[in-house]
Amino acid sequence: MTEAAQVVTATVNGVPMELPRGTSVAALVRRESWHGRGIAVAVNREVVPRSLWESVELEDGAAVEVVTAAAGG
Repeated sequence: MTEAAQVVTATVNGVPMELPRGTSVAALVRRESWHGRGIAVAVNREVVPRSLWESVELEDGAAVEVVTAAAGG
């Protein structure tokens, strides 16, 4: 397998990022040191329920948006 086949390119919050093939939403959250509480993740404009983070793998070309809740008003 070539090196290119071992990575996928996803856009995360508008920034292109190369990730190992098979990276799950949960692994991305851990990799980027986002805290699991108070965040929501959408892949290709579809919200991914937290219960599926471990099983949803990012595919080449995925558009990922991670948003955090902020207190205040």
